[in-house]
Parts: sequence; structure tokens; C-alpha cells
Amino acid sequence: MPAETAMRRGHILVVDDNRVNRLKLKRLLEQQEHEVALAEDGRQALSLLAERPFDVVLLDLIMPEMDGFTVLQTIRADASLRDIVVIIISTLDEMESIVRCIQMGAEDYLPKPFDPVLLRARLETSLEKKKLRDLERAYLQQELLLRQNEKLATLGKLSAGVAHELNNPAAAAYSSSANLVTTIERLQQAQLRLDTYGFSETQKTELSALLQRSASRVAEPLVLTSLSRSDLQDEVEQWLIDQGIENSWEYAPELVGLGFDLTALRRLAMIFSKAQLPAVMAWVSAAFTLYALAQEINDSTGRIVAIVKALKSYTYMDQSPAQLVDVREGLLSTLTMLAHKLKGGVTVHCNFAPDLPRITVYGSELNQVWTNLIDNAVAAMAGKGELNLRTHQEGDWLVIEVEDNGPGIPEAVQAKIFDPFFTTKAPGEGTGLGLNIAHNIIVQKHGGQLTVKSQPGQTRFVTRLPISR
Repeated sequence: MPAETAMRRGHILVVDDNRVNRLKLKRLLEQQEHEVALAEDGRQALSLLAERPFDVVLLDLIMPEMDGFTVLQTIRADASLRDIVVIIISTLDEMESIVRCIQMGAEDYLPKPFDPVLLRARLETSLEKKKLRDLERAYLQQELLLRQNEKLATLGKLSAGVAHELNNPAAAAYSSSANLVTTIERLQQAQLRLDTYGFSETQKTELSALLQRSASRVAEPLVLTSLSRSDLQDEVEQWLIDQGIENSWEYAPELVGLGFDLTALRRLAMIFSKAQLPAVMAWVSAAFTLYALAQEINDSTGRIVAIVKALKSYTYMDQSPAQLVDVREGLLSTLTMLAHKLKGGVTVHCNFAPDLPRITVYGSELNQVWTNLIDNAVAAMAGKGELNLRTHQEGDWLVIEVEDNGPGIPEAVQAKIFDPFFTTKAPGEGTGLGLNIAHNIIVQKHGGQLTVKSQPGQTRFVTRLPISR
């Protein structure tokens, strides 16, 4: 069979209660090398449509039990059938009914008696339209699949980073909570030892001051170099040994953390007796450790809460797809999601205009754009460099800039940077879809603009979003 004929060949269902008409159409269609099935009423037609696929239905209007209007309405209401081409078979005196069918979704009509030339022309046109619609649907489904795959790939990268970011504070909180029980026991034992002594009012005032000092020092830790801290710990430990205080190696780091040097320790030795001093040292070091562990748990769990909040903000979880959004919040939550990639040596500078209006956008998809642009910038700088994020307003546009000081994009490929499957990365490192999807999200979905300007040492992606849509 010639290729042209094969392309025009279709699967046709003829629906007509007149046997002569059915057979005549069958013969004409088979002469044109179509595959033909026959139905004598609407119910039989719908049964055949449910069993196998057809390209075109030639549908008579006036039939018993179920007329052509009902069959057409049923076809158009069924998602699995609505793309089938329906051509009405009618006489010219049914023109009002033909117009009604066209309005209901019929593609064309064929007047009776049937003209073979007109039949061929109408079928070829309808089959070509059907073929184009099928190709368009297949393209859209493929594009949707590619977008979803790219989104899943981005989510996979982010989830690994978020898991790492959550693991550090979670592990710190777990370790601190485990040490908390031991420290409470230490503090209780030290308190019991203190209770065996009778303290003067001056000594009680000093104990209260030591407790306050422990709390405040945890909030504002003492800043020392590693060498200075080590030397001071050695001096404090030796002083404690000289005073006959046991476990001096354990108390020394905590006392140094409290800000005690030899001068401060000698002052304590003047306030408390030699018999009281060991109990005081044990008590104040345990109190300081308890405050420090509580602060560590608070900081760690606070970090976890911040990451989870950023994650919810990034994905716009529990929110409608389109809403009023502050793009600065989206950029900041994206930076939180990508924190693991920025720690290696990327310095981030944020210059956000303070009076930016909120705009109605698809927040989650917009954050996907920021993720792609920032991730590409970090990759271009090989994880070390300066990343600049800027936002400002230009008339009716909101402008967002993502700039890095990497090697730049060669001028020869800048025009292709948003093309699908184009990538400058090594094989296996990129799909070539990230910037294409980002461009489609900005341009097609939000009516905005996404452009790039690049030279060695500076690459800037500029996004423009309309303030009113």
C-alpha cells in the first residue's frame, strides 16, 4: 500500500438504522481502503465504541430507541471517546439539526445521497485533524512527563540536602538530651553536698550570682582561640589540683566556659572556705553544663522548626496552587533548601527592595525556578564564589536577578540556553530540561520574561513578573 494511502486509512464506524445506507457506505469506504464496522442503532454503536478504538463515526440522526443526538452527547461526555471525529449523516432538510450537532461537537456532516468524492474529501480532512490532535495530545503528555521527571529529580536533590540539614540539629538535640539526665544527677548530688554547709549571706549572694552567670554565659559564649582556651584550661585544672579538688579535669573546661581565670578563682577561694570550695566547684560546673545542654536542645530544635517551616513555605504545602506571594520569602526558603550546597564556600548577598508588592503566582512552581537558577549558579562556580540575589520593581514588573561570578556562558550557546535538552554540563550531570521548564513557567504560566546576560566573571539571569495579572 502506498505510504500516502496508509496515512489516510482509518477505522470507521457507520451508525445508521437503514440497512441499504449502511451497506452502501461500507462499500464506498472499503474501496477507499478504510476498515469499517456497522451499527444499526445508537446502543449498538456505543457498545462497539467501548470495545475497540475508532477514528471516525458516521452518525445518522434519526434512529429508533437512541437517536444520533444522544449518541453524540454520550461520546462527547466520555473522556475516552471525546477525541473521536463524529460526522453527521443527514439530508439537507435537516439543516437545523445539523447546526445543533455542530454546536454539540460534531466535526462535519455528509448529505444524503452519498457522493464518493465528497465522502473521501470529508474523511481525509477529518482524519488529518484527528491525527494532528493525537500528535498534540501525545506531545503534551510527553512534556508533562518530562516536567514531572525534572521536578522529581529536583525534589530528590533537595530531599537529600534537607535530610542532611535536619540530621545535624536532630543528632545534636538527641545527644544533649541524653547528657541532660546525667547532668541533672550531677547537679542534685552537688546540691546535696552544698546543703551540708551553712552559708553566710555573702556566700549565698555569691552562689546566686554564679547561677545567673551560668545562664548569661550560655546565652553569650566566651570567644577564645583554641590555643588560648587550651592554655587556660591547663592553668585552671592545675589550680584546682592544688586546692585538693577531685575531678579537676572535668570542671576545668566548664569553668573556662564560664569565664573563670586564676584571678576569679582566687576570689572565690577568699569567699568560700577550703572545705566548701570542692562542693561549690561541682555545683557551679554542673549548673553551667545544664544551662548549656538546654540551650543546645533549644537551638537544635529551633533549627529543625525553621527548616520544616522553610520546606512548607517552599512547597506551599496546604495552600492553593495560586496565591498572593512575597517573592523574597520564596527566595529565602529556596536558600534554606539549598543550604547544604552553599556551605562549601559560596557567599550569598541578598539585596531585596523593602517595598515590593505581593503578586499572584504559582508559588511552588516559582520556587522550582529559583532552585534551578541558584543550583546552576553554584554548579557554575564549582561551589566557591559569590551569589547575588536582587529584587526590585520596574513599573508594572517585579524584577528578580540571580547573579554569580563564575566563568560565564559562552556567547555562542547563550541563544540556546532555554532550548529543551540543551545543556553545557557533562553527560549524565544534567537533563537539559531545567532552564527550559523554568522558562516555560515564567513565560507561559505567568506571562513574564526570563533572560540571561553573561560574560566571564558574571552571569545574570533576570526574571520579570507582571505585578497585575
